[in-house]
Amino acid sequence: MYASAMMAFLHHLAAFTVVATLAIEVAMFKPPLSVQQARRLQRTDLIFGLAALAVLVVGILRVAYFEKPPAYYTHDCYFLVKLGAFLAAGLISIYPTITYLKWNAALDAGRPPEVSAERTRQVRMCLMLELTAIVVILACAAAMARGLGFMQ
Repeated sequence: MYASAMMAFLHHLAAFTVVATLAIEVAMFKPPLSVQQARRLQRTDLIFGLAALAVLVVGILRVAYFEKPPAYYTHDCYFLVKLGAFLAAGLISIYPTITYLKWNAALDAGRPPEVSAERTRQVRMCLMLELTAIVVILACAAAMARGLGFMQ
């Protein structure tokens, strides 16, 4: 019983960290960026990625060992949509991460990254899509908690 509660706590802690770091990225990604801002964005994105990985790993462990049997989840349409939204957000997050990683040469030389208007628009769109996926995940979690999505 305590293990299940601890896993739920870790899952929620990681999920809230994902939301917080994504919100920070949205607030901070406003080119032109200073070297310090760019480095902070890179660190925030790293924390975002690690937290998302923790959500996935702890979530898999919860489904496999700590909650209802795995078959329960695979027969819940809201769980499947929630998982799909999580995976979609993960795939979408690759683009901003690649953008941030491409800044390393400039940052190592002490120069701020140059971010075009088009790249700015694309990264901001990705961040907004990730936030939208989180809204879908939250809606599905509420429906799951009430047993609304179970399919026979």
